[in-house]
Amino acid sequence: MVYDHSYNHLREIEGKLAHDPYRFDDNMSKSNRCMLVSGPVIVGAGPSGLAVAACLKEKGVPSLVLERSSCIASLWQLKTYDRLRLHLPKSFCELPLVPFPPHYPTYPNKEQFISYLEGYASKFDINPRFNETVDQAEFDQTLGFWRVKATKKGGMKGEEEATEMEYVCRWLIVATGENAEVVTPELEGLEGFKGEIVHTSLYKSGEVFRGKKVLVVGSGNSGMEVCLDLCHHDAMPSIVVRDKVHVLPREMFGRSTFGLSMWLIKWLPITMVDRLLLIVAWFILGDTSKLGLTRPLMGPLQLKNLSGKTPVLDVGTLHKIKCGEIKVCPGINRLSIHNNVEFVDGRVENFDAIILATGYKSNVPYWLKEKNMFSHDDGLPRKPFPNGWKGEHGLYAVGFTKRGLLGASIDARRIAEDIGQCWVSESKPSYYL
Repeated sequence: MVYDHSYNHLREIEGKLAHDPYRFDDNMSKSNRCMLVSGPVIVGAGPSGLAVAACLKEKGVPSLVLERSSCIASLWQLKTYDRLRLHLPKSFCELPLVPFPPHYPTYPNKEQFISYLEGYASKFDINPRFNETVDQAEFDQTLGFWRVKATKKGGMKGEEEATEMEYVCRWLIVATGENAEVVTPELEGLEGFKGEIVHTSLYKSGEVFRGKKVLVVGSGNSGMEVCLDLCHHDAMPSIVVRDKVHVLPREMFGRSTFGLSMWLIKWLPITMVDRLLLIVAWFILGDTSKLGLTRPLMGPLQLKNLSGKTPVLDVGTLHKIKCGEIKVCPGINRLSIHNNVEFVDGRVENFDAIILATGYKSNVPYWLKEKNMFSHDDGLPRKPFPNGWKGEHGLYAVGFTKRGLLGASIDARRIAEDIGQCWVSESKPSYYL
């Protein structure tokens, strides 16, 4: 089916929507509000959403950004620990069109990165509609447009109750990312454990765990760094390493490991680059399997490309493990009374608290009514990078590349270029009906 998105067609849609723009029923004290949006609707005001909004602005295309939280980059501002820094050099993490300030260190800290993002949004005059949670987005075959239904917390113009909104748009850009919802594992005997159990999204500092025995579940970059933070605050951490994991030094030969990898892969096969990385890592870090950190058979870059699993870039945790300040434990069998944890090897140990460094997942299947572009199993694009950014009927995705901000920036530029080519003949200011 071919859809006419000309000015006259937009006028026709206005008439259909305006026929009954305010709808009441017995359970609602206030009607829905409906808004026809001439440019794209972007769901999510994280770095990916900001990047695509800026690239669109450069092309002269306005956009409307919906954000369920009260600020931009809510994951960074509200759900990260205090000591967090970018794991990759700033040159690989800058958003399109604007580099990091030159005085920033190679690995900017949390506050510096947030300041960079806030300045980025200000420069491009990106003003998201905060506290609006998208409940459903579906392509309307009759109109030939997307209908995006959202709930605004706290209502509008001083209203205390929530207000339901509906946005009708030609293009829909999904920018909620791979880290939208926390992942919490099912642990047998959880109800019997009386100590504190928190996800890393609620962890800020090891200060509150000073002098306590803490079990960190999860051996990715976050789990490793939380353990290091706990050591710095005189806690006694242990880390659960259930699966095989690649640990690499953050830098090799005075260069970032990631940057060196990207340079080598231009000239050598990925298998050879993996071998070189592992040889250098062995010389710098030693045999990690002796510490309980067994490496996967597949090399770190191959594994990243295949599964999206990122190798751990060591920032000091491995030294603490070698010194015995951090204990490595196998998988958990069950929790039991008196704050005991039984591991799969039969060992039982007592802990004061458990921190779940078990990551995040996409929430796209919960609200996007679409069957072809996104998998309903993991909420990620079915087509791997670099082909997962565009779907049907004006649907796009940014921030789902499993390649961090570098991948998001690439997709943001592609999306803006694609929409920009259509914009001149289809543009029209947005307004409330």
